[in-house]
Amino acid sequence: MTQAPSSWIDIGALSDIPLRGARVVRTQGGCIALFRTVGDQVFAIDDRCPHKGGPLSEGIVHGTRVTCPLHNLVLDLETGLALGEDAGSVATHPTRVEDGRIWLDAALLEKRSAA
Repeated sequence: MTQAPSSWIDIGALSDIPLRGARVVRTQGGCIALFRTVGDQVFAIDDRCPHKGGPLSEGIVHGTRVTCPLHNLVLDLETGLALGEDAGSVATHPTRVEDGRIWLDAALLEKRSAA
């Protein structure tokens, strides 16, 4: 019996993203922003603010949240939800860190680009 191919892809080293910083991964379905917290957690969300389309990867990371650089909308990196009444949300993407490497689950990206 053969094992199905893994949908996890190696994005790069954890050290490639500064603490409280971000990097962008370009995909066929759009750009994904990867964020690193002070505690070395890594989160991946769509890089487009749901309010004005700002590049979230250029925002300020604080705890497990990011503030949009265009208009200060705050989004939760764990859930993708914007804080505030009817502020919207962005898609989140599963990540994991193993042996200093960041892995992104590409299964959702493939489904999104096929739609």
